[in-house]
Amino acid sequence: MTAVSEFKPGLEGVPATLSSISYVDGQKGILEYRGISIQQLANYSTFLETSYLLIWGKLPTKDELEAFEHEIRYHRRIKYRIRDMMKCFPETGHPMDALQTSAAALGLFYSRRALDNPQYIREAVVRLLAKIPTMVAAFQLMRKGNDPVQPRDDLDYSANFLYMLSEREPDPLAAWVFDVCLTLHAEHTINASTFSAMVTASTLTDPYAVIASAVGTLAGPLHGGANEEVLVMLEEIGDVENVAPYVDNLIAKKSKIMGFGHRVYKVKDPRATILQQLAEKLFEKFGHDQYYEIALELEKVVADRLGGKGIYPNVDFYSGLVYRKLGIPADLFTPIFAIARVSGWLAHWKEQLTKNRIFRPTQIYTGSHNETYVPIHERNCAINLEESTL
Repeated sequence: MTAVSEFKPGLEGVPATLSSISYVDGQKGILEYRGISIQQLANYSTFLETSYLLIWGKLPTKDELEAFEHEIRYHRRIKYRIRDMMKCFPETGHPMDALQTSAAALGLFYSRRALDNPQYIREAVVRLLAKIPTMVAAFQLMRKGNDPVQPRDDLDYSANFLYMLSEREPDPLAAWVFDVCLTLHAEHTINASTFSAMVTASTLTDPYAVIASAVGTLAGPLHGGANEEVLVMLEEIGDVENVAPYVDNLIAKKSKIMGFGHRVYKVKDPRATILQQLAEKLFEKFGHDQYYEIALELEKVVADRLGGKGIYPNVDFYSGLVYRKLGIPADLFTPIFAIARVSGWLAHWKEQLTKNRIFRPTQIYTGSHNETYVPIHERNCAINLEESTL
């Protein structure tokens, strides 16, 4: 009985590791990467500098960052065999499924599992950070029957990805906003996909399998797909006047309001606040979004109805509006989440290797004992007997 009472569905609140990578205070709305607030990183850093911080535990020097950025640029292209494999994927397939398959395929070309070799670890980090965006952009074009756009070495990380999606050099503001979005999504302690990466890493398999495992976990709608659902919800509401009855109906049915609530945060997610500011910058330059007023009213109504229960906007609530204004298709929102989170997954992979022990949780058995094996001919007789009495 004691064991059953100690069981935590979803392992909620159960520590899985000791980590120095990121920190969250859900009561105060604090998120830090290696002790630096997400607000500072969003304002002053770049995604690649933040990735370096997460993975190697310190901010790089100017020379270190330039060398890291140069390596990333050099490794952006993907093998033609991977590209040809992706051309065989069904056009109707979800980009997350394409990304998981492509990430795993990288292991066929680069896996030596030299996990005690710092050079191998660095090369794996560089390749995954460099090639994942290329694969996402390539599948987006190939599923429309077009050849993928080759990366441009003269563009930085985020501008290059937006260019590969459209073959048009993005506006500097759009590229900067997208880069901040990647920084905001780069890491968030031990969430489902990060835990998946850690479990896979603990077996000492190659990092490409680790990332493929995490991508598969992120693909679920309870984890990475919520910002797609937020846009669907805003479209269903349709008008500001419909917000209150829509929310009241969901509350009455005890249904989830997409983009609201978080397992950790009991106040507004600090990333949601930054994303809202980014959305307003985009609207100011490129035009208003018809659903933004609905989103503002929705946040107000939900706070009034459920704020006392700690239900506030999470990172997914405004990110979809930002991505849509950037011209990104809705089913690419989660792959973009993956592009960002690769840096966090790799940070935890690298940390796991320093203190590795394979994960082997236990269970609480709820089945029966001392059952008797029934031969198959007797089972059939029993079934026939039941049917004859109907």
